Amino acid sequence: MIHVYVGPTLPRDEPLLSDPSVRLLPPIRHGDLFDRAIADTDTVVIIDGLYHQMAALRHKEILAALARGTRVLGAASIGALRAAELHPFGMRGLGSIYRRYLTGELTSDDEVAVGQQPDDDQQALTWPLVNLRYILDLATQDGVVSTATATVLLDEFQAVYYPHRTTPALRAICHRHYATALTTWIHERRTTDPHFGDLKRLDALKALRAALSGLEPTPPIPANDLHWNTPYFRRWRAHFTTEHVDGLELPTRLRIGYQQIFDPDFPQVWHDHLDHLSRHPNDGETGMPLTERMTRLMGEDPSPLPAHVIFRTPADIHDETTVKRLLANESAPDRTSLHRYLTANDDARRTLPGFMPETIKDTEATHTLQQLWRCQPFELEDAAAARGFRSAAHAVDTIKVFMAGFLNDQNQQSEPATEAATDAH
Repeated sequence: MIHVYVGPTLPRDEPLLSDPSVRLLPPIRHGDLFDRAIADTDTVVIIDGLYHQMAALRHKEILAALARGTRVLGAASIGALRAAELHPFGMRGLGSIYRRYLTGELTSDDEVAVGQQPDDDQQALTWPLVNLRYILDLATQDGVVSTATATVLLDEFQAVYYPHRTTPALRAICHRHYATALTTWIHERRTTDPHFGDLKRLDALKALRAALSGLEPTPPIPANDLHWNTPYFRRWRAHFTTEHVDGLELPTRLRIGYQQIFDPDFPQVWHDHLDHLSRHPNDGETGMPLTERMTRLMGEDPSPLPAHVIFRTPADIHDETTVKRLLANESAPDRTSLHRYLTANDDARRTLPGFMPETIKDTEATHTLQQLWRCQPFELEDAAAARGFRSAAHAVDTIKVFMAGFLNDQNQQSEPATEAATDAH
């Protein structure tokens, strides 16, 4: 399978994208390469990507894909930029724009950036600077503008912030420098060829044809030489790991987080998890029961610290056995509630301008935790640790994701009681 991240460099109705082996995807963004649909033997073609309105694709995400054997190609836009940066590690680049980044002729992300429609149309609203460079070269060859004028115009285009490089801005700059012949020439050429001067399109098509024809495999880079498995990468992987269960696509970290918050028996689940880690350490030593390990650590202290206070290790939710252990008490209604709570966040975003779970007040989240766990404020830190949280603050941040849905449930449960009391009177 060939997974192609594109838009707006190529329209969705581009014939090459209709090939049965192509899985057409929107512009790539941070987290997309964690998609479980991308097999180790597949090919990924990165053309366009998002970075202004959300977090951009990280280099280590590409390195991780390369390390597991996935072939990754880049061209035209952010794909060309990333390929130039990562070609020593096995990412393959194609096209003129990639070569210019590779040689240092181009250095800025600004060269390929465009503003686009804020919807699924993915239509470019501005001119990428790299296309304007290409058009000025062609115009100079055709005698439309002099080399000196082309240099001045390019400097002017480059000085404009990329979301403002619209056609009216292009015309205004040309008019200011007595180069209206250039805009007339571009209009005439684009009347006969709507894609005239679109260097990004040419490179994107080249990459697609290469992927469809089958490229010769590049020599594999040893995974140990890629240095991608950092704490940041593991955190990203945990954030984007999902599982399809009960007909729902649910984030694994939030399934576990839901149990940590709402399962009254989760402290025992976490204790069993710590005991398992104690009996099966990853340091090659012979494991031992958690109670024995605590005795060796604390001695015969009559009031030793609990294990959850000493060992605050993050759970590896990429490990299936760990996930199964931590979700031992999860039920189908739990998963349904989680989905309902996540949907409530989406509904709140549409109806409440500026709403995000993170904007919920810490005091409200803390109060809710104290009610759920039936603990006093001074007990909250220990209660959070007993449920596998790094701290009470970590627990507060986690419950915020569920607050909108949880409060909706509480309100709906109180309404029938209110109605019944009214009827009684």
